[in-house]
Amino acid sequence: MTGGHLDALPEPRLPGHRVAAGVDLLTFGEALVSLRSAGPLSAGGPLHPHLAGAECNVAIGVSRLGHRAAFAGRVSDDELGGFLLRQLRAESVAVAHVARDPERSAGLMFLERRTADLTRVIYQRAGSAGSALHVDDLSSALAAGARVLHLTGITPALSDSAREATSWAARTAAGAGALVCLDVNYRARLWSRDAARAVLTPLAGHVSVLVASADELDLVGAPGADEETAVASLLDRGVSTVLVKLGGDGARAYTRDGRLEAAALPVTAVDTVGAGDAFTAGYLSGHLDGLDLAGRLRRAVTLGAFAVAGHGDWEALPRRDELSLLDGLQPGSTLR
Repeated sequence: MTGGHLDALPEPRLPGHRVAAGVDLLTFGEALVSLRSAGPLSAGGPLHPHLAGAECNVAIGVSRLGHRAAFAGRVSDDELGGFLLRQLRAESVAVAHVARDPERSAGLMFLERRTADLTRVIYQRAGSAGSALHVDDLSSALAAGARVLHLTGITPALSDSAREATSWAARTAAGAGALVCLDVNYRARLWSRDAARAVLTPLAGHVSVLVASADELDLVGAPGADEETAVASLLDRGVSTVLVKLGGDGARAYTRDGRLEAAALPVTAVDTVGAGDAFTAGYLSGHLDGLDLAGRLRRAVTLGAFAVAGHGDWEALPRRDELSLLDGLQPGSTLR
């Protein structure tokens, strides 16, 4: 593979393209109530509730840039479930395909800021409403049509039924001609690397765009291989674009035509939670806008920069008219 600039490379559509006129992006998974602490949880102090969940973060990022985004799944039929739906609606994310589950509670996520450079996450999500996701919860959402279906490797780790639903949705959307995006998003507290690899490797066979950090590539094929070999294996299996997230070093994009790199935007990082989801949202927004690969990658690293430069999983993500705010930014800048 060769490095350098790539000209306009629109994402290919599958033969027999027949996507229904629905939303621009559909995603599904577990919406969580995130309770944030400014210090150690054991010391007490105020906890502030927020909406969390990788798929919700992507839906909000895409919606803020003017695209039609929808979230499907299950939330608890109580005040916490109502809070999650209200947050999604406030960000113009459609929730018509979210079911209220009277039998199960909301999943919880506690974040404690241990030091300026370390945030620790504690989950209480076993048996939650979101983990009970079933194929039946997604059938009407998929039938309504979407240009892009976004998946993460988190959802299939939640339960057997969620795993089956994820696989079914990927096959169905790919068969209908939608662009299917998978962000590996490995969570060691949910499953082992071997268990993840057994599920995510076949799932990648239905994917057009695959997003991973460098240490996650072995979870979708070619275990033990170097980055170039792992990416080549994915491209040979039908993945059209592989995006490798490099954190503060930016990102690399691979296609059958070569490799393109983008540097991270220089910002002061204050909260890295949600940065990967922001990156994915930026890339998919660029795809929906018809940008070439360089433009998609530039938007991806731009949203990643916004995410790390503000507090919260998604709260700092930009509106469309704010995309250029970080261009040539100087530390301590004030716009008057």
